Amino acid sequence: MHVPDADLTTPLCVAALYRFTRFEDCAPLRLQLEELCRAEGIRGTLLLAREGINGTIAGPPDGIAKVLAHIRALPDCADLDVKLSTATAMPFHRLKVRIKREIVTMGQPGLDPVSNAGTYVEPEDWNALISDPDTIVIDTRNDYEVAVGTFERAIDPQTASFRDFPEWFRSERARLMGTGRPPKVAMFCTGGIRCEKSTAFLRQEGIEDVFHLKGGILKYLETVPEERSLWRGECFVFDQRVTIGHGLAEGSYALCHACRRPISSEDCASPLYEPGASCPTCYPERTDAQRASYRERHRQELLAAAEGRAHVGAALPDQA
Repeated sequence: MHVPDADLTTPLCVAALYRFTRFEDCAPLRLQLEELCRAEGIRGTLLLAREGINGTIAGPPDGIAKVLAHIRALPDCADLDVKLSTATAMPFHRLKVRIKREIVTMGQPGLDPVSNAGTYVEPEDWNALISDPDTIVIDTRNDYEVAVGTFERAIDPQTASFRDFPEWFRSERARLMGTGRPPKVAMFCTGGIRCEKSTAFLRQEGIEDVFHLKGGILKYLETVPEERSLWRGECFVFDQRVTIGHGLAEGSYALCHACRRPISSEDCASPLYEPGASCPTCYPERTDAQRASYRERHRQELLAAAEGRAHVGAALPDQA
């Protein structure tokens, strides 16, 4: 997909990208990408694996354009899937370019999204598919993402990690698919990568009538007018914007800097909320010692900000 220059005219550009392809040697690709990103003032995360590339990066529009051009020149990456948005401030603390076993971790050997993924559905056709009573709609994202927004009729697997999805589907398959004519299955995620891999998994499991939202929620929110939208709530994104809404406008949620989950204004009013140390969700999951450690980290972050220094802080949650 070519990104026109007109899409790269904002002060700060955020690019969410992925491509399932086959890389034989990721090491030189990693070095070249890291060198280029640092030279162009780009921050964020890029993951390379034998199955392709995935990541979200941010920086000056011309720098993002150079990095995207470089990636599109890699083997079978001319049709790189990219979602562009803007940010009022740099949404990442640092740059990470890493080599992994998978670009999005499912832990299922033998999956081949390059040749065995489901059928793409364009955002403008998505409403009709998920409104069909003969279609099962599955949200493939993590539980804390689903909690802030999802599509009408979508099933929430309540998984803490994408790695949990195969076990959930296998345990629920009989109930979901029934004993008569198999229903259509429509799946979606933030940018498209998890649902693309999920469709390959379902096809490997013998489910043929599988569809996924092209470009993910981000493309849907960008292209489908709010008055025609079946999306309810906001969409969690893996950067400091926390959530976005229709038109990719920045959302209303903040981030718990202890557990890195989205928190609402109601959460912030809870007696279990302490900036940098706890929120109502993570308070029962953490010990007093852990909260003390988070409290000290938060103090150091505030001190660094007051002195005009950058503080790396903790990483955002992993999409996997």
